[in-house]
Amino acid sequence: MTGEHRGGGTFPGEGAPLAGRTILQVIPALDAGGAERTTVDVAAALAAAGARALVATEGGRLVGELQAKGGIWLPFPAASKNPVAMALNIGHLARLCRREGVQIIHARSRAPAWVALGAARRLKLPFVTTYHGSYSGRTGVKVLYNSVMARGDVVIANSHYTADLIRALHPEQAGDRVRVIHRGTDLALFTPGAVAPARVEALRRAWGVTPHERVVLLAARLTAWKGQRVLIEAAALMRDRGVSGVAIVLAGDPQGRVAYERELDALIAARGLQGIVHRVGHCTDMPAAFRAASVVAVPSVEPEAFGRSAVEAQALGTPVVVSDLGAVPETVLAPPEVPAGQRTGWRVAPGNAAALADSLTDALSLGASARDAMTRRGRAHVEAHFSLEGMVGDTLDVYADLLAGRR
Repeated sequence: MTGEHRGGGTFPGEGAPLAGRTILQVIPALDAGGAERTTVDVAAALAAAGARALVATEGGRLVGELQAKGGIWLPFPAASKNPVAMALNIGHLARLCRREGVQIIHARSRAPAWVALGAARRLKLPFVTTYHGSYSGRTGVKVLYNSVMARGDVVIANSHYTADLIRALHPEQAGDRVRVIHRGTDLALFTPGAVAPARVEALRRAWGVTPHERVVLLAARLTAWKGQRVLIEAAALMRDRGVSGVAIVLAGDPQGRVAYERELDALIAARGLQGIVHRVGHCTDMPAAFRAASVVAVPSVEPEAFGRSAVEAQALGTPVVVSDLGAVPETVLAPPEVPAGQRTGWRVAPGNAAALADSLTDALSLGASARDAMTRRGRAHVEAHFSLEGMVGDTLDVYADLLAGRR
């Protein structure tokens, strides 16, 4: 079910089922990231519904926003992975829940989830977990450690791909309690009308892109599995085929991966792509970045648990080319799932530079009418399946069902 936004700054779920209720989310820290952003979004929706939205966390840069949107920060050592400290924290969290009158505990990370599970069972409270990613580790102790995220009364997966992983790895714990709720995109921010042309022009200048160049954007941190090397090889193929007037922009923070930065720079030089491939570092204005691009590439070579860049690009009307791997294909309509005339982007075999080059060239070759039609389809697809209102509405429905005794 996708929630229906009713305007006026409110969210789905506003009203009787949650009014006056107290819901606690637990997360290590409220810094930048998908889990952290979702925590704040759900807290804002709970506050709009008349509930008390508590977040137990060590702190972070989003605490101010949480409080501004009606959430309540409860300082708590949720990031600790020390087994002794975690055992002691169960009692600490249980006392906190009693004091605040908590009625549901929702954990969003493994270490605090073990603490939250202990407190929830001690107090006989409903326990919810959310898988925000596909956790590494397939044997022994690591599988046991990861299994806490499959022990919720409701286990929320951020994609069908993630849900399948949960059922495969933790069939005894998860059972039939897995529910898919895709991560939501704020369509008020990621909409063409909200992005002033001056923002786009300023970003292109900062990237060193000339007015006539068409941008192929890869927005991801600099790590090998995100596929930067594949895109560079595809850029060389496109250049050799005579595709001109194209700038490849790699926007992402290296996060200390100096060796990988050097490797990328060496590959760019070896393929003679200086002046064509631009490494621009972290980008803080993603709506403008996606508007500045003629096509967005998501060429991951390992599975992703969700496809945020693909969703946000489509919301802004920019065609996308993604690896047919992990959860990202769920976000893009393409053959054989739909006829070619209904596609919202392209899916290509992961690691295949030639296939990536072919699809990027197709995207760049779209005529005005075909591009406008794809823009409309992409926006409609995101509105129907990946809206912020839909995500928070479905999450609040989970809470309401648990409070009503429906599991």
